Amino acid sequence: MNGALCLWQLCHVSSTKLLSKSSIFYDGLYIKVASRKNANLCIRRNVQTVAYEIVNGSYIPNYLNKSPNQTKDKASSKLENLGAFQKLPMVMPSVDILYSALRKAKRVPPTQGIANIAKRERNRGAKQLDALMKELAVPLREYFENFPKKKVLHPYEQSLIELTLGDGNYEEVLGKVDGLRKKVVSVGKECASLCAKSLTKREAVERLNEGLKKLEDIFKHDGKAVDDLLNIAKTLRAMPVVDLETPTLCLVGAPNVGKSSLIRILSTGKPEVCNYPFTTRGILMGHIVSNFQHYQVTDTPGLLKRHDEDRNNLEKLTLAVLSHLPTAVLYVHDLTGECGTSPSDQFVIYKQIRDRFRDLLWLDVVSKSDLLEESPVIFITEDSDANDVEMARYRKMGPIGAIRVSVKSGEGLDQLKAKVHDMLVAQMDRIGRTESNQDNSKLPLA
Repeated sequence: MNGALCLWQLCHVSSTKLLSKSSIFYDGLYIKVASRKNANLCIRRNVQTVAYEIVNGSYIPNYLNKSPNQTKDKASSKLENLGAFQKLPMVMPSVDILYSALRKAKRVPPTQGIANIAKRERNRGAKQLDALMKELAVPLREYFENFPKKKVLHPYEQSLIELTLGDGNYEEVLGKVDGLRKKVVSVGKECASLCAKSLTKREAVERLNEGLKKLEDIFKHDGKAVDDLLNIAKTLRAMPVVDLETPTLCLVGAPNVGKSSLIRILSTGKPEVCNYPFTTRGILMGHIVSNFQHYQVTDTPGLLKRHDEDRNNLEKLTLAVLSHLPTAVLYVHDLTGECGTSPSDQFVIYKQIRDRFRDLLWLDVVSKSDLLEESPVIFITEDSDANDVEMARYRKMGPIGAIRVSVKSGEGLDQLKAKVHDMLVAQMDRIGRTESNQDNSKLPLA
């Protein structure tokens, strides 16, 4: 009867009280009645700290209801974002780290209340060595942990690391920094332990000085890894940031065809403009503002007529932009022969890139039109494909539908600006559709 009374009383307790802050849950999800002798006692388990949901009349922890793909989604979302280089931690020069650590360690006093001189001295030595070890190891650990692993970066940023720093150099430097940290921790603990075992004051002082000197020598010898990491951080932090949600116009073509001059006309970018090849030595960014809308413009290094395996890192940067970023292409042609690459070679390069990136929005421009009124320069290589009708037409007119422009005379620039604006608006619509499709793909199936 008492047991039944206990159950009847519990049935009249509001559910909010059962699910109060203390979150008391009874053995499983029901009340377990004790022996008849103590029928009024209810056995309970320890306080639960996990949040629960009611599913089909049962309490199930929230973490069990999470989709198994949520963790993967978080990891994959990191791959879709750019700007990791601007979040790199500030790296101190190795000399500054070392001497700052030495100053702080030498100011560490012994524990108060130690009357014995020998004990006090070995206590001071052990504490100073331990402090020096930590002052050196902590920043190294922060650098290793806060510099992103290359595999979680966006493919475009992975390409920038490989092409700018060299394949494997980034990971090698981070590995050396972590190796230096491990060595400092190991030697520091060993020296502190030896100092703590000293029997006399003199022995404690000697072991302290030996330990300080050993740690200092190790850091001086291997501290170059920290300086290398400092240079890497400076290089990567200077890389232009590309917003994946902002339409981007990418200027492509052979070296010295006039891409940088058009960048100056179309955008806020101010690249170097000189009359010699490979003026553009990296990815340069500018911005276009039209109808209160911001767009991005990239100036890329020139492409030469050769296979991908023979391309230099500058050319590979251009291909990385086209491969990994949602860009619209403004391909620039120079039929005057002034750029140093013959129109025939430009045609071959153009066909390769056009076929390779045919899914991108595209606009062709023939630059230096003011010089085309004169007779074009004829190269020796032009005669080899004299029977190619398409190439012959290209040498005279450029690609079909190309706009002729001249930065010097202003010819075609207004038409070019209008075409670029229309193409960037179309690129914005394309980006919006891509994001919408990605969001719909993440929705659970009905």
